[in-house]
Amino acid sequence: MSRAPPPGTTLLLVDDDDTLRERLARALTARGYPTVTARDYDAALAAFDAEPPDLAVLDLKMPGRSGLELLRALKDRDPDVPVIVLSGYGSIPTAVDAVRLGALDFVSKPADVDAILAAFGREVGAAIEDDLAPPSLARTEWEHIQRVLTECGGNISEAARRLRMHRRTLQRKLGKHPPRA
Repeated sequence: MSRAPPPGTTLLLVDDDDTLRERLARALTARGYPTVTARDYDAALAAFDAEPPDLAVLDLKMPGRSGLELLRALKDRDPDVPVIVLSGYGSIPTAVDAVRLGALDFVSKPADVDAILAAFGREVGAAIEDDLAPPSLARTEWEHIQRVLTECGGNISEAARRLRMHRRTLQRKLGKHPPRA
């Protein structure tokens, strides 16, 4: 059983989804966790520099610079700050990358306050180990496409060339929700 951080612990919540960010911030504040929010990389760094939080929760995919880049920047400023990475595009390789960069854990969206707080109480990467069951072929394909797309900086045409796939086929595959593991 994992233990949540003690109430009164300050938190930085970064997510480009305004509704989700504000809903989570209200719920965290109601539970006794003063929460500062930011929409993107620059706003998050400004908030962190103004008043460093005890904990941080970062969205993986944001406009502009990614949550992994923000994770690096926060860890450069304070290597000891516990960070949880949230993503609706969760994959095992991405989760492993986040933990390698210093994240405490990786939580898939939609996440609720209980899941986020529990993640701070787990040992590093505990949730990732729970997800190590062999993925389906569709899930493996989806994760590979996501990895190649990330390597191409989000350029769909370049990713399609590397995958030896027609660009429209790739766009169709990207428009679907990730398959279950």
